[in-house]
Amino acid sequence: MEKHINPEVVIVGAGIGGSALATVLARAGIAVTLLEKSLVHVDHVRGEWLAPWGVAETQRLGLYETLLAAGGHHLGRHIGYGDDIDAATAESQLLDFNAFANAGFKPPLCMRHPDMCDLLNAEAIKSGAELLRGVTDLQVIAGAAPEVRFRHDGVDRKFTPRIVVGADGRNSVVRSQVGIDQHRDPTHHLMAGMLVDDTTGWPADLQLFGTEARVNFLAFPQSANRVRLYICYALDDKRRFAGADNQARFLDAFRLDTVPLSEHLANGTPSGPCNSYGNEDTWTDVPHVPGVVLIGDAAGHNDPIIGQGLSISYRDVRIVRDLMLENRNWTPALFQPYADERRERMRRLRLTASTFSILSVEFGEHARDRRRKVHEQRLQGSFPDVAPVAFVGPEVLPAELFDESILDRLRAM
Repeated sequence: MEKHINPEVVIVGAGIGGSALATVLARAGIAVTLLEKSLVHVDHVRGEWLAPWGVAETQRLGLYETLLAAGGHHLGRHIGYGDDIDAATAESQLLDFNAFANAGFKPPLCMRHPDMCDLLNAEAIKSGAELLRGVTDLQVIAGAAPEVRFRHDGVDRKFTPRIVVGADGRNSVVRSQVGIDQHRDPTHHLMAGMLVDDTTGWPADLQLFGTEARVNFLAFPQSANRVRLYICYALDDKRRFAGADNQARFLDAFRLDTVPLSEHLANGTPSGPCNSYGNEDTWTDVPHVPGVVLIGDAAGHNDPIIGQGLSISYRDVRIVRDLMLENRNWTPALFQPYADERRERMRRLRLTASTFSILSVEFGEHARDRRRKVHEQRLQGSFPDVAPVAFVGPEVLPAELFDESILDRLRAM
């Protein structure tokens, strides 16, 4: 493939957001180069569940069939077990994802993160984008005529594209270098995850969520015998999954009294690292400056407790692509609608995640009583329910539901 001597677009970060954007722009005939520091995508234990609204974004981007053909796994059911509800009642309140078809949504889609990255890298190259891996010494200079300087294969290089896209994750070098401010909530709990094989016996279409004792547990099947497991736990328990035997202790935590068949998860075989990370929200008020625009985690991430990361990235890609193709004059003003939509989207998701955290990652009898009270009040229609946001997207529910007072009401219970 002929290298782009001076591409129109340079995308820093060849993860899911960067590669997806490179693919759709290259398909439109735009010269794109992807710069990636890593030589291989590894399992960082995040970003493998696409909400129904995120699946819809992949459809709009023309990427859904590619993901499905490469092993994307749809889920069919959701059950919220836990020590605040008996198993029979939990199962009677099962959420059937196929019901979302009435609103035009497909069920959630799961796929191992490195596999999705590799797939989209290949798709970007196939579509005409250039991918350079092992990039070091990156320097991005914003402005009406942006510059990207870097080192690759022992050679110092420089591009002067029309625009630079920062898709380089939570610790974005691009964001830092061009001076875009990031806001950050305090970390309020920890989350550990691990990919587990040999889970035959656990229903391949059933995702799991709930709280028991001092853990909030989540499970998302990726096939008939593979499940991604997560556990959220308190900051004061930070050593819970530290040490050489952390995989065994993590699996033991899935021997759940409140979840039928959980032994099929606990008896699985580790198929990747057991990593923990802090959970919090970050956001940028304006994710662009002259010559540079940020997408995905580089522009701010949502607390992973509600699993919106992939959906956020694909929404970012779709909006930025549409704006860039509708008007080839890529000035800062062009990206203001993206900034405005994203700011409100992330605010709503931030409130939703905070609601889930208060309800699910606070432990003890008082916390259980609060969950029961909220459940009863929601059935009576006297307490707002923002949970559907996690499935159908933050713009679907009425704006008045996203009043910060909902958090005060929860804390007061």
